[in-house]
Amino acid sequence: MRYDLTTLPLATLLPAIVRAEDMLARLDERVQRHAVADGFRERGHFFDAAGALWVSGELVHVEDLVLHDARMDTRTPTHELTIAHAVLRSRRRLWTADPSWGLEAAGLAVLRGDVGEAEDAIPPRPTSARTMEPEEEDEEDNFGVDFAEIDAILARSDKILNGGVPEPRPASIDADDPLALIRDEDWDEDVRLESWRSTIREADLLPPVLGAAVLFDAWERIEPLRRQHWLGGLLASAYLRSRGKVTSHLFCLNVGLKAVRHDRRRAPDRTTRLAAFLEAMALSADSGLKELDRLSLARLQMELRLKDRRSNSSLPEVIDIVLSRPIVSAKMIARHVGVTSRGALNLVAELGLREMTGRGRYRGWGVL
Repeated sequence: MRYDLTTLPLATLLPAIVRAEDMLARLDERVQRHAVADGFRERGHFFDAAGALWVSGELVHVEDLVLHDARMDTRTPTHELTIAHAVLRSRRRLWTADPSWGLEAAGLAVLRGDVGEAEDAIPPRPTSARTMEPEEEDEEDNFGVDFAEIDAILARSDKILNGGVPEPRPASIDADDPLALIRDEDWDEDVRLESWRSTIREADLLPPVLGAAVLFDAWERIEPLRRQHWLGGLLASAYLRSRGKVTSHLFCLNVGLKAVRHDRRRAPDRTTRLAAFLEAMALSADSGLKELDRLSLARLQMELRLKDRRSNSSLPEVIDIVLSRPIVSAKMIARHVGVTSRGALNLVAELGLREMTGRGRYRGWGVL
């Protein structure tokens, strides 16, 4: 299960390493100094979440993900959309945390949804309270147990936030899944995850982009988490941030992976796979540079419409939300700006935004 790094073909991968290093450095420098950096980061979360599902063989429309995140779904969310939203929330959590948090045991436990420690700390509910005490005291006793549960959860959260490592899942948790429908008994996630984490120390000796490619390839080979296989791309991006290669945003690796053929990403030869991952980084960085140019031009065009406007105009706030989302609806604008839906439509008309859905109902506008 150990990932071997003793036979890396550095000479063969050197051109791809140099190109990826150069493209990532250019992108990071531009985002740090760009006027639309905040909008670029937020839009990147949506594009990368949809890209993670695309790489896994599922199709999720970005506009559906935006509406689902705003709790304005036009239809019942699909299973794929729910997973894409989980990717989106994980990306936001990785970005708001310390650069190396997601690679540590405590961070991985949170991203996995490990609640074993909280379950151990919660005292069992008394089963004989109804027969031993009067009915008047039942309600008070139940309140006491509920407060104990809340205190246990708060204590667990404080420990994780302070850098502590939550205890492993108790063995009794398998009683909730006697048929092993959720977790395979022969697939030890904890052992595989520790095997993958041991690769981080060896990747630290390599250039940042090659180390991230190695970690991503190791995740694909070891497969620590079957239910959250998409987490590998996010951790590779977090690794680039922890190495100081991309500090201005959480790199969107899945955007570049979409442009690389499947047979190269899943090739039996490791050299081919690593070259494909390095190419995906360069392609994603190039896509990010083009996205910055589009957002900059769109911002300039919309700001031209602010001339001779009153100082308390709502148009600047509309520009901010338009640049931070791939698509916006009238209801989203109304909620963000604090106007009615009719007022939001008037603001959209004043900015001259492009209608992107092509539908009479549930219309959406955005920047191409």
